Formats: sequence, C-alpha cells, structure tokens
Amino acid sequence: MRLIAALAALTLATHAGAADSARARMEAFSRDLHAVSGRFSQSVTDANGHRGDESRGTLALEAPRQFRWETIAPYQQTIVADGAKVWVYEPDLEQVSVRNQSAAEAHSPLTVLTDLSQLDSQFTASEAGERDGLAWLRLASKAKEPDFEYAELGFDATALQRMRFKDQLGNVTEIRFSDWKRNPALPAGTFRFTPPEGVDVVGDVKPDAEVMPLRD
Repeated sequence: MRLIAALAALTLATHAGAADSARARMEAFSRDLHAVSGRFSQSVTDANGHRGDESRGTLALEAPRQFRWETIAPYQQTIVADGAKVWVYEPDLEQVSVRNQSAAEAHSPLTVLTDLSQLDSQFTASEAGERDGLAWLRLASKAKEPDFEYAELGFDATALQRMRFKDQLGNVTEIRFSDWKRNPALPAGTFRFTPPEGVDVVGDVKPDAEVMPLRD
C-alpha cells in the first residue's frame, strides 16, 4: 500500500509539473487566440557585453501570419508583415525595404502565439527551466540557415512576459512585454503598408498594399 501511495504521489507530481511547464503556459496563453496586441521594450547586448540603448513601442499579431512591430522611441521604425511581404520602414533614413514573407517568417518565434500548429514544424522546442520567476521555453529553428542560434520565451502564470534570443553573431536581444490585449478589434489597415512618397524602396513592391497607422 505504501508503494502504491508513493507511485500515486509521484504521478500527481509529474502531472502537476507538466501542467506548469513553459510549454503548458504557452499553450494556455495561446488557446483560442487569433489576434493580440501589446507593448514592448527591447535592448541588445553585443558579443563583447556592451548593452545598447533601450527601445520601446507597440506590436500586434493576427493569425495566420500577420504582424506589426512599431518602434516609437528613441527612434522610429515600422515593420509590417501582410501575409505575403515583410515591409521595414525607417523614416530617419527615408527608406523602405521589402522581402517575401516566406523567407522570414520561419525565423519569427512570436508568430507561434497565434498559430501553435507552427511550433513543432518550424522549431525544436525544449524546456529551459525557471529563472526570474518565469518558466522558459527554448526554441531552435529548423531552417537550414537560421537567423538566430536560439530564442527563449519566458512565461508567468498568465502570459508571455519576456523573449530573449541570440543571433549568429553573438548579439543577445531581450524583449519585455506588457499590456497584452487578447483578440482586440484591430484598426483596419493594421497589416497593410504602402511606401510613403519620396522614400527609397529596396526590394519587390506589392502594388495593392496600403498603410494606416496603428492607433493606441
């Protein structure tokens, strides 16, 4: 009877641990999620340990493959993925670059938040333990030439709080998230972009694209 009780306790502990794993927290956060918006702050530490200035802004994601990442300070930059193209607009440089989204989306860990089916097909996922009060899930891209060495997603009991990834040059980017809104009614045009008049455009322009600002 003692052996049976011990085995039962071990089984319950195993299930409890699995239920509180980083992957379980991610699945809970992403359940029934088709769109999400929030705010971020981001810093980059280079391979020599030098930490750059912190940037901040807003983001929005919508299934299946659309996202908008808008840096508002200390500089301005807008990244829009419309499902076919990825647009990067840098007002200070008066330049827009555009590329096929299919070449970039496998390297975007955040896209799995609104499309969990992509998690195991695009990445190898493993538990990375707990630190700073968060449970961490490590993702390694299955791409032949990945942009990053690994990415880690840190979850508290309710939501994604941080993301950390290391690129092939040894730079480590850390992003903190806040003010998540689940399935918000996003403004029309959030995921459409048209290069402003007078800017240089590098890449293949999609003629029917449009842009509208993402309002707070």
